[in-house]
Amino acid sequence: MKGRKNFVNMECVILVGAEEREPVTMADLLAQEEDFLRVVEPGEIVEGVVASKRPGEILVDVGAKSEGLIDPKEVNNLSDEELAEIKIGQPILVYVVSTYSDEEGQRIILSLHQARVHQDWDEAERLFKAGETIESEVVGHNKGGLIVNFGRVRGFVPGSQLESSQAAGGHRPERWSQLVGQTLKLKIIEVDRDRNRLILSERAAAHELRKEREKEKARILAELKEGETRRGRVTSLANFGAFVDIGGVDGLVHLSELSWTHIGHPREVVKVGDEVDVYILKVDQEQQRVALSMKRLQPEPWSQVFDFYEVNQVVDAVITNLTDFGAFARIDDRIEGLIHISEITDRNITHPREVLSEGQQVRVRIIHIDPDRRRMGLSLKEVDADQDWEEYQAQQSDDEDGADETETES
Repeated sequence: MKGRKNFVNMECVILVGAEEREPVTMADLLAQEEDFLRVVEPGEIVEGVVASKRPGEILVDVGAKSEGLIDPKEVNNLSDEELAEIKIGQPILVYVVSTYSDEEGQRIILSLHQARVHQDWDEAERLFKAGETIESEVVGHNKGGLIVNFGRVRGFVPGSQLESSQAAGGHRPERWSQLVGQTLKLKIIEVDRDRNRLILSERAAAHELRKEREKEKARILAELKEGETRRGRVTSLANFGAFVDIGGVDGLVHLSELSWTHIGHPREVVKVGDEVDVYILKVDQEQQRVALSMKRLQPEPWSQVFDFYEVNQVVDAVITNLTDFGAFARIDDRIEGLIHISEITDRNITHPREVLSEGQQVRVRIIHIDPDRRRMGLSLKEVDADQDWEEYQAQQSDDEDGADETETES
């Protein structure tokens, strides 16, 4: 019979010292063997060893009177990859479906699938008790929520437990189809194996993740020191500044700290995704806020102004802002000066917009530099006057040359 050890059919005499005992018969040996054989019951999960494997049939030695047979329907449903993983001599967990005897002896029907399902339930109970967060793919939905896979167990995420439902268009079931195929972070909130009930929550997982992020943020904030330089990535832009992630904490680079020159919006200096170096101005542990600066890591342009510019120098500039009293112009993306309304043109105007527009490129003359007050006075009309004078001189020269040629011909 399969599964039994081979015994020699003969009587044995066992001697201990000089003392002779009663002979041991084959019946005695078989009776002893029965004591070592496992009695398996339906509903058990047992560990066996793959005894043989052929198309449509896998036999497993579970230590009983005979080898168990994995349900042939189940074997036929295994993929090629799953079949290849099952090897003769390999330990394997199986579920005892049924046991019965016929004219050939004891029959044991086993299930590999149900053993794995039971393992998944065991794991679900462990994760539930531990309160751990898992990731699971959405495989379907119904009018109440989403269906997800947890190994070979189907889990359910009620609509009220969805955190990402807003992104998917609310709690309407027709919107949940957009989540099919996505992987969600979930937490098990109910396990009932007898009722085949596994309930999960995205909101509970999100809450847990937020708590973990807050702890991590507090730890990082405690490590930050004012005056340090950190490498970060621009995560978002607002009218008042740029937010930069410096290793798990978002700090704000205020508009005034992005550049030494005047700018109207952060996009003039950075864009989302840029890697930048930032200087830590202030760390507010209580409010969990970090103030950053980019311009503090750049040379202060007014301390070097006379290295690049001097009074009466004519330079190219770009108009950056128009006000009632004049126009601001940026020179070489380094210094910003003011063209007073009286220095724009000789004509009588009520507002600089009558002559200039933001973004316009102009040539200006530097008429005043005050590094202590960080001010530079510019003039547009003096450059225009020079151009008019040069054009007049060029015209005069052309007229004189024409007169000379006429006299020569005469």
